[in-house]
Amino acid sequence: MSGSRELYGLSEFEVTKRIQEGRTNAAKEITSRSLWHIIRANVFTRFNAILGSLFVIIMIFGQPGDALFGIVLVLNTLIGITQELRAKIALDRLSILVAPSAYVLREGKTRKVETSEIVEDDVVLLKSGDQVPVDGIVLESDGLEVDESLITGESVPVKKVEGDQVLSGTIVVAGSGYIEAEKVGQDTYARKLAKEARQFTIARSELREGINLILKYITYIMIPVASILLLSQLKYYGTFVKAVPGVVAGLVGMVPEGLVLLTSVAFAVSVIKLARKNVLVQELPAVETLARVNVICLDKTGTLTDRNLSLAHVEFTCDDKETARRALAATAHLPKVKDSTIFAVAEAFDNPPDWKPIRAIEFSSSRKWSAVEFEGHGAWLLGAPEVLLASRESGEIMSRISEYASSGMRVLLFARAQSLIKGEEIPDDIQPSAILVLRERIRPDAGATLKYFKSQNVSVKIISGDNPETVGAIARQLGVDGAGSPVDSRSLPEDKEELSSWMEKRTVFGRVTPEQKRRMVEALQMRGHVVAMTGDGVNDVLALKKADIGIAMGSGSPASRAVAEVVLLDGRFSTLPGVVAEGRRVIANMERVANLFLTKNVYSTLLSIIISIAGWAFIFLPRHLTLISAITIGTPAFFLSFAPTADRYRPGFLKRILSFSIPVGLVVAASAFIAGSLSHAHQGVPFSESRTMATLAIAIIGTWIIFDLARPLSFWKGLLLAGMIIAIFVAFTVPFFLKLFALQLPGPGLLLQTFAIAGVGVALVELIWRLTGRKKWMLANVE
Repeated sequence: MSGSRELYGLSEFEVTKRIQEGRTNAAKEITSRSLWHIIRANVFTRFNAILGSLFVIIMIFGQPGDALFGIVLVLNTLIGITQELRAKIALDRLSILVAPSAYVLREGKTRKVETSEIVEDDVVLLKSGDQVPVDGIVLESDGLEVDESLITGESVPVKKVEGDQVLSGTIVVAGSGYIEAEKVGQDTYARKLAKEARQFTIARSELREGINLILKYITYIMIPVASILLLSQLKYYGTFVKAVPGVVAGLVGMVPEGLVLLTSVAFAVSVIKLARKNVLVQELPAVETLARVNVICLDKTGTLTDRNLSLAHVEFTCDDKETARRALAATAHLPKVKDSTIFAVAEAFDNPPDWKPIRAIEFSSSRKWSAVEFEGHGAWLLGAPEVLLASRESGEIMSRISEYASSGMRVLLFARAQSLIKGEEIPDDIQPSAILVLRERIRPDAGATLKYFKSQNVSVKIISGDNPETVGAIARQLGVDGAGSPVDSRSLPEDKEELSSWMEKRTVFGRVTPEQKRRMVEALQMRGHVVAMTGDGVNDVLALKKADIGIAMGSGSPASRAVAEVVLLDGRFSTLPGVVAEGRRVIANMERVANLFLTKNVYSTLLSIIISIAGWAFIFLPRHLTLISAITIGTPAFFLSFAPTADRYRPGFLKRILSFSIPVGLVVAASAFIAGSLSHAHQGVPFSESRTMATLAIAIIGTWIIFDLARPLSFWKGLLLAGMIIAIFVAFTVPFFLKLFALQLPGPGLLLQTFAIAGVGVALVELIWRLTGRKKWMLANVE
């Protein structure tokens, strides 16, 4: 592009031509899985293949009544697809709300467009807080500084002047400028970064790893058990057709088909629930990570306080107060210097003099000061007092500043320099001219939110770029523990071990640089903490990316939203407890549900082995296990997976469920075997009655297992248990269901024996429950 067009931009004709040629920044953003991907993931699974094959075998060689598990298989798959589709719709809709935008110069006019509408050779305006949308060449720079850490890992901002290259995905941290778009669309860095940050993913997690490990070993066990069971049934019946129902029944019981389904559904439903609260979950496993959080790092500005400031007081410290007043007004009304601090000063000084600025250095979070030099009126600096007055004799002024800061005020120093500004060095001869005292408004919901985290044993760390005394004063007003001893982060050690020790012992940190925020998160992770980081500014991006889960405010910078796993679209701090509680609900309930399914797998496997060794006919038909699964596993598991709970997740998911499920599965298997053996122990007892007694025994013990896992009981859980008992009564008394499930009730004597066997089983399950500590853990889940 020629120099004459640098401040004019493309014409509409040129833009249209480039759009027709496909030279645009548009590219398909994958914010959720495709419809085909969802269907494929729910239909073509390992266990659907096993159950589908068994269904076909039963339909060919067995009775249609024994193929009822096929209906459950189809319903499970449809439920999984439906819930993931709902999650996909919610994700896609919310992603539109946070779609990035940019300003371009076309035909001499600045226009706001979506980043996808930028075309090659467009002139793009960049300002502080923007994430660069395209790769380009700088046409004009006004103190433009870019953070390239997301690409290079180097956290020091890079100055950009005319002719320099700017890469997409980098972040403007200071100044402004215009660039010419050289590379757009799939050719840019930004597309790759945005895709990585916003893509729907199923990342590794302890919950998924534990379940996958269970499924892996179940698959290994099924092959030899199926072989042994088939041989024993062939030996007993003599024909393949008669042996099929028993073999299929044993294998169907070993397949935990609902466990994977409910895990995916629980994640998807959580995404939908959070979407209704204006929370965008950009990665589904973030729901689980939320449950494991035990430390949350909060920025002060924009999180504990809102971004609206007011100038509470100005204390002039120089003799020529009028000149200082006019200089302050002129500085506040510079056209390209606008942030909440400057706006507050500009509102108070609304009559600026007509001074001509020669040079300006915009504020940056790493430098912590700005400066402007006026023709004939010298240089003036505005920034953090402790930075501007470092290594200078200023005890009295710093004492006054500390007084203001200790009361929760935000304090800036306005100073004059007689010498000209050279580079970005603070002149040696600066003279303090005024102390600016600004007041921040604490969010009305901040106190209650912090109180919630304290009650949930989640440690709070407040890390801010502001004055430590100011941050500490805000923290004290909110009742944060340790707020009385704020730390100036410039004095923190570089060593990781020493820093982690500081992070463990202290709570409030001020004057934290963006790189330090990242290192603080790393230090906490070194101590085994699961760290959540909240933020909304450019200076929070590094820490958001490094944290186990990054939580960005919807009103924050595009860069912070892009790297966060969770975005609070309405920017309300009070939303956080609900977000964390949702994660805890999912993980705790998945543990309950996993116990149910794994117990079934254990007793089904043991029964298949024991009966094969005994050389008996299998004591269940497939329809019996379908009945048991529906009443004592599938239906209650579905409802329990959505139960409210406030318990914090603890590591050791797999160990805990194995410690409960294996002994309980052994008890159930023994009870069913004993009940099913009565036809062998008593002459004249039909095998159909023996099968009915075994089914009834498992149904009774299964109901008690639900009773244990559902504790503490509530009204709706009581209704669930009552419904299970009624369903069992109906199935074993109503003629239609007796025929449907091939049940034949024995006489009173054998029925009493069945209840006695089940009673012993219930007592043993309760004993195991108490011995494994499950009672204490579940009763902690106060609803």
